[in-house]
Amino acid sequence: MSKRTVQQFSGHAFLKQRLVMALLSQQTVRIDGIRAQDENPGLRDYEVSLLRLLEQATNGTRIVISPTGTSVVLRPGMITGGRIDMDCPVSRSIGYYLEALVAIAPFGKDQMTATLRGVTTNNVDLSVDLIRTATLVNLRNFGLSEGVELRITKRGAEPRGGGEVRFICPVVRAVTPLNFVDAGRVRRIRGIAYATRVSPQSANRMVEAARGELNRYIPDIYIYTDVYKGAESGLSPGFGISLVAETTTGALLTAELCAQAGDAPEDVGRDAAQRLLHEIARGGCFDSAHQWQALLLMTLGPEHAAKTRFGKLTPFSIQYLRDLRVFFNTTFKIKPDNQSVLLTCLGTGFTNVGKKTT
Repeated sequence: MSKRTVQQFSGHAFLKQRLVMALLSQQTVRIDGIRAQDENPGLRDYEVSLLRLLEQATNGTRIVISPTGTSVVLRPGMITGGRIDMDCPVSRSIGYYLEALVAIAPFGKDQMTATLRGVTTNNVDLSVDLIRTATLVNLRNFGLSEGVELRITKRGAEPRGGGEVRFICPVVRAVTPLNFVDAGRVRRIRGIAYATRVSPQSANRMVEAARGELNRYIPDIYIYTDVYKGAESGLSPGFGISLVAETTTGALLTAELCAQAGDAPEDVGRDAAQRLLHEIARGGCFDSAHQWQALLLMTLGPEHAAKTRFGKLTPFSIQYLRDLRVFFNTTFKIKPDNQSVLLTCLGTGFTNVGKKTT
């Protein structure tokens, strides 16, 4: 696709996915009217940091931001990978940036090794725990899992952060086609309850509350407690829990929750378990937090039919499908099927031209 093609959008919503698609499709993107009517117009600090991160991960990318910050133009360069080191603003968690890196890292020139520092968990973005235990594991469906790793060296709770993670992702020439329509039945549930700068009992109390909800349905439940002290515990006290249900066919359904000021550990554990039960009730081979990942990698797959099943399309996924059609000219066939939807598309035959051939 030609770099002279300029895709134009308006508004700050869906900024991250559009920047990622612009890099992968090698099309210039222009986004205007970014919070133009707000009292504080323009890009936020985390969006500027995302642009800087994408610039670090590529070579030749040109980014132009208007003086008011309400307009941005990105002319994509080549995804290079390599070593990346960044301090992330605490207004969003590290997961916000990792999602973008997970999407582009396999298609770089060299293996990516990224060290990111900031908040490791909040209630807006995916936590580093779920990215490690679900997002990266989902890559195996596309032949990408070997050598992919996320190490949590320090945890950082809101508001001051102080966490640190190391993300390693080798490159691939192309992804494999997806044919994953049998969601299966839940066979086990795993999870991680973490606590930083608070009593270690907080983690145990969350585990007990979550098990109390989930044990009525399935006996195979194991939730690890991860208590951090000293320098590894970041700058703020906090606790939270992330849960992953695995089905007989390997589908992963996730839910998580971290405590806000005044929350009791029992409430956090119980509410997270109920969120997981809602996610299981939705069904599908990918949960609502990872529908975008399946859609993107199906689009980037070889020129064969790719097929999967979702429980219910989220509003975010609906917009993601529209953006995929704009950038890659790919349309999905969506067929309702017993309270779920079957999605089929023809891959674009995307090939990583930057990967050295051996």
